[in-house]
Amino acid sequence: MERTILIRLRDVGQIYFCRTSEFPELKEGDYVIVEHDRGLDYGQVVSPDESLPQTKSKESLKKILRIADENDLREIAQNRIKAKEAFEVCLKKIEEHKLEMKLIKAEYSFDRTKIVFYFTASGRVDFRNLVKDLAKIFKVRIELRQIGVRDEAKLFGGFGPCGRELCCAKFLKDFEPVTIKMAKEEGLPLNPPKISGLCGRLMCCLFFEYETYKILAKGLPKEGERIHTAQGKGKVISVNVFKRIVTVELEDGSQIEVNYK
Repeated sequence: MERTILIRLRDVGQIYFCRTSEFPELKEGDYVIVEHDRGLDYGQVVSPDESLPQTKSKESLKKILRIADENDLREIAQNRIKAKEAFEVCLKKIEEHKLEMKLIKAEYSFDRTKIVFYFTASGRVDFRNLVKDLAKIFKVRIELRQIGVRDEAKLFGGFGPCGRELCCAKFLKDFEPVTIKMAKEEGLPLNPPKISGLCGRLMCCLFFEYETYKILAKGLPKEGERIHTAQGKGKVISVNVFKRIVTVELEDGSQIEVNYK
């Protein structure tokens, strides 16, 4: 299977697969210049060694033109400054058009032929007139992209209730669906503030912990289940999945611990 790398387009854009054959020295965090959307853009290596999924065709691979040099990095830094200026202009135009949307970030493509504006909104927004105004001002292609609250949290970063940097901002390559079933099976209290992240959605860690939890929980009885022990019948009142120890209340009211090593 062809070895590829994952790059994130610009600072907060989509993640794409690219060939590595011409640039085997690339490592995580390196910046590259790529062909994208009828022009030049830049990206940062997210993972330097990934297998191309069967669902992806080789034709979908982005082409890396070169590893970003000092001049390219200076250009990227200048683009970020210009993007902040574009952000302020767009904010004013949103107010003029009285649009119900929250502007999050603006990004220039590497060759400055396009500006992408990211925003959140509770519903659909008719921003056609806004795009026309912005195109007249900047004289480049304008793209407005609506993102979700999880994307917003990933963009701004922060610290979760565990005290560590947000998983989405630190290392997650993409968002996976998280369900309340995962919280139930991990024995967590079904209290929204306790199992929600800064974005207000279920915490991403529930997803990537889930598979490990299922492996460790294999063969263990459920809380509330009645089981037979060496001391007699009893009811499981708590389960420690990581130590594989369950606490059982016997029929005489006494409690014992059963080790499932």
